[in-house]
Amino acid sequence: MENLNKHIEHTLLKQDASYEDFIKLFDEAKKYNFLGVCVNPMYVKLAKDNLEDTDVKVVTVAGFPLGANRPEAKAYETKLAIEDGADEIDMVINVTALKNKDYDFVKYDIETVKSFCKDKPLKVILETDLLTKEEIKKACEICIEAKADFVKTSTGFVKNGVGAKVEDVELMYKTVSPYGLKVKASGGIRDKETAIKMLEAGAERLGTSSGVKIIEG
Repeated sequence: MENLNKHIEHTLLKQDASYEDFIKLFDEAKKYNFLGVCVNPMYVKLAKDNLEDTDVKVVTVAGFPLGANRPEAKAYETKLAIEDGADEIDMVINVTALKNKDYDFVKYDIETVKSFCKDKPLKVILETDLLTKEEIKKACEICIEAKADFVKTSTGFVKNGVGAKVEDVELMYKTVSPYGLKVKASGGIRDKETAIKMLEAGAERLGTSSGVKIIEG
């Protein structure tokens, strides 16, 4: 597949990542011309400084990884991240509220963050490992109503979780694509074959810490 690198957000969200790990991430993003890097909010400025004069996007997260923060806290986190130079925000949905069928709250949570994104794209992480197919579809429908820009499969932080699954990506794509939203597959994408399957299933973006391995095949 051509231009596979331009679908990849080269990701480093590990709690114990070192300064050297981040510099390596940025150097690899420049070398392979990845679409973006994804780092925790604390490192957005570092990423922006190191990726100056490139077209590599700086992506960060809000309410990560559990999604159980108050909407206002996620929104303020988003505000600070954008001030620091973030180009895109990946927020985590409130899984408990979704499972409790408190759909108004789930929508409010997303809308609150979206209101602080200004013109920056908002991706909503559904955490598909924890959801039924019906809940995935419902979460997608709420994201459409809340005017998110992407739906995303996973944080990659669920213990014993699989992460992105082809059938979930297909369901998400089928639900949101008629309304202009896109899909980001993330979690467990560690080789070229899996990456291509996710794109063929409808994913526009791939979140992975294995970007170099995928490109080198």
